Amino acid sequence: MSSSTTSSVRHRHVFYVPGYDPFHPRRYRELYRSESAEQGQISGYDIAISRAKSGGLYGWNVDAKIEGQDTKTTVEVLYWSDLVRDSMKGGVIETYQRLIKTAWIYINTGALFRLAKLRKGPVIAALYPVGFLLLQLVIALCAAWGLGKILSFLNPLLHWAGLIVVPFILGWFRKNDNRFYAYYLMQDYAYSAGERGAYPPELEGRMDEFVNEIARALASDVDEVLVVGHSSGAYLAVTILADLLRQNDSEKWKAELSFLSLGHVVPMVSFLPMADKLRGDLQYLCEREELVWVDVTAPSDGGTFALCDPVAVTGVATENKRWPLVLSAAYTQTLSPEKWQSMRWRFFKLHIQYLCAFDRPGDYDYFQITAGPQTLSRRYRDRASSPSRIERATSGYRGVGS
Repeated sequence: MSSSTTSSVRHRHVFYVPGYDPFHPRRYRELYRSESAEQGQISGYDIAISRAKSGGLYGWNVDAKIEGQDTKTTVEVLYWSDLVRDSMKGGVIETYQRLIKTAWIYINTGALFRLAKLRKGPVIAALYPVGFLLLQLVIALCAAWGLGKILSFLNPLLHWAGLIVVPFILGWFRKNDNRFYAYYLMQDYAYSAGERGAYPPELEGRMDEFVNEIARALASDVDEVLVVGHSSGAYLAVTILADLLRQNDSEKWKAELSFLSLGHVVPMVSFLPMADKLRGDLQYLCEREELVWVDVTAPSDGGTFALCDPVAVTGVATENKRWPLVLSAAYTQTLSPEKWQSMRWRFFKLHIQYLCAFDRPGDYDYFQITAGPQTLSRRYRDRASSPSRIERATSGYRGVGS
């Protein structure tokens, strides 16, 4: 198998793999529309998007003129938000059951303590929903106790009647989770850890479909096929691409295959005991000559394992390791002091900033990468990985599978 060595892109196909997100792909289209327009004004290039003409495509078309060259891009969101919504259907009681199960998995396997040795930010982010859900329960029980005290003055038999407020208080928190994100994050971690690192069967089936979609794009008349995986979508993209290359090892594609992982949380899964498949995919992909893999994170993003080489820290790097190229988005340098101050405590905004405009852009520009005339390999051909990257093998589980 070989990929193109072209450096100039006239037509590109981008596949975006979102993280654990229950929202419709149109949300990403509108984010791309607004942020690309802002970045174009800042950086001095023309970029416009339109709806995809194909009725079955979750995506959009991009027409850009960057560095004096016209480039057309088709962006497609690899849709699995329906699986996310299905996994979030459980009520209050089921969420607390998942809390107990997920906390036990990470503590009992030792994964939580090993993850904390890498980066405390994402571990704190993982502990937040546990702590806040327990706080909600304490608030509800305290309210029940107080009401019971009041009622017991009227009739001692009514002392336990105060418990009636517990489901109403917990239900209120559940209904207003768009302000707290405790239930959402708990469901996210529970879904990732539910099989102790193995992929749920329904997700495996969906990823098989994604493999076929990307293979069709590689066989089409495009110059580059770029797969972008964000957050937990980064480790899904690792498996998708590994399966793609294994299943098509005799193919010769005209298009260049590129992989951009953003804000990854790979260790949250690869450190679990049953993640043999993911660990094997990390090991396989890091050696491949058929693609280019660039990993971008930011130390200011507390939701990612910033500058942690996902292959090396998992302990599956080999002497033939080529990828990923580990780079920093350097928010404190690529965002103006005013913009940085306005968002430094907005943790979800920081975690999605990779997909947004930078008012002091460096060599990372999401829109030039996805819609500009250079392939990913051309853009970063002279770059070395960040010297502050973390490569020490930390996972206690290093078995690999295929």
